[in-house]
Amino acid sequence: MALVQIDFEKAVKPIKPLHGVGQPPFRGMNFSLMHYLTEAGIPFSRLHDVGGMYGGGIYVDIPNIFRNFDADPSLPENYDFAFTDVLLEKLHEAGVEPWYRLGVTIENYQNVKAYRIFPPKDDLRWAKICEGIIRHYTEGWADGYHYNIRYWEIWNEPENGPDQEHNAMWKGSMERYFEFYGTASRYLKKRFPHLKFGGYAACGFYHIAVQGPHPFLDELIRRCPEYPDYTVSFTHHPYDGKRARDRMDYLEQFLHYAAENDCPLDFFSWHSYEDEPVRNAIYAEYVRMRLDAHGFTGTESSLDEWNPKTAVCGTAEQAARAAANLIRMQRGSVDTAMFYDGRWGVGLYAMFHPVMAEPFPVYYPFLYFNSLYALGTQAYVWSDDRALPVCAASDGKKGAVLLANYSGSVQPLIFETPGWKIVSCRITDDIRTDEEIPLPEMIGNNSTMLLTVEKQ
Repeated sequence: MALVQIDFEKAVKPIKPLHGVGQPPFRGMNFSLMHYLTEAGIPFSRLHDVGGMYGGGIYVDIPNIFRNFDADPSLPENYDFAFTDVLLEKLHEAGVEPWYRLGVTIENYQNVKAYRIFPPKDDLRWAKICEGIIRHYTEGWADGYHYNIRYWEIWNEPENGPDQEHNAMWKGSMERYFEFYGTASRYLKKRFPHLKFGGYAACGFYHIAVQGPHPFLDELIRRCPEYPDYTVSFTHHPYDGKRARDRMDYLEQFLHYAAENDCPLDFFSWHSYEDEPVRNAIYAEYVRMRLDAHGFTGTESSLDEWNPKTAVCGTAEQAARAAANLIRMQRGSVDTAMFYDGRWGVGLYAMFHPVMAEPFPVYYPFLYFNSLYALGTQAYVWSDDRALPVCAASDGKKGAVLLANYSGSVQPLIFETPGWKIVSCRITDDIRTDEEIPLPEMIGNNSTMLLTVEKQ
């Protein structure tokens, strides 16, 4: 039996903007599903892999906007903003802030031929091209806009591959990326000190999920006192191996380089396609621990690509796991997050059905989480069932509770909310999608539930 006690009078911390998505739902020039982002209060849309392979040839990516690298980046006529303008206008209308990835789309078939994933032949010129893009979207340059776009990410997953030859994102060495990041970040931060620059959109830290010994294991456990089961979460992981271990070394060397060379790092972005939410919580604490150890105590941690159990895309199980991730990220050290992906299309990563043009179940945890985000402040929750993640929020008069069950079994429920009454209950599970129901005595497997409450 799960006993859940909530003290809506006891504030914990602000609810964080964790319900962002990757590329937004559009096809060609059809933006008819963008209203779903507005309704869910989606705070960010990360502009990576936008528009299909090679960015569809027209969106966001540096080679799509600045087609002749040898041209003068100070001249507006050398930029092609047309389609990216439309995309950002639609995001602005939807109330969604772009999280702009400065770089290129992944080239999954680079084994045939690589086109755009090579290091720039002139890092400073590349940074000046980015300057033109930032000026266009934030300062009105070149018949542009004055949008509030705070986050600018320098490249994506430069360690995506076992070696340089097979890397799908960066055909350069580790040292070459560090040099590139240093030049670009220092130049852009000097030009736009009020904006945030970071990277490197790390592939992930799955090696941590393997049973030790790890030199940082004791510290991770110390940082995670609310989850005494963390130690049993370290088991064999299918993503582990030399490649996973090398990615951890990449992080250490990047942070060392950034610290030694005064590289701006306003945020550090990283990714995880972990099925088990508690492991993502472990990875988050590892990232925070390593940032702090290298002196980046003020650097934000952004999990800006995540998606649990893509093999069950379109199911209530994936929705429940997504809800559990949102809850655990709120309780942990991640500052911002973006689900991969908000696309409307075919594949294991889509949030919207390619034919029916409607949300998959995984959309609803984001809609529900926004109810907490709108209230502003996390409230204290105690639960005696660690398989049932719970989070609550309040503005002093109204409250909301988000909980998820992906434990594999039905969980009996007892709620205690002294001084507050439950006024509604919405659920998404194997048989219902965002339906209002009476408060149940049990919550079934693969369920995501939102309760709204009022002060008595």
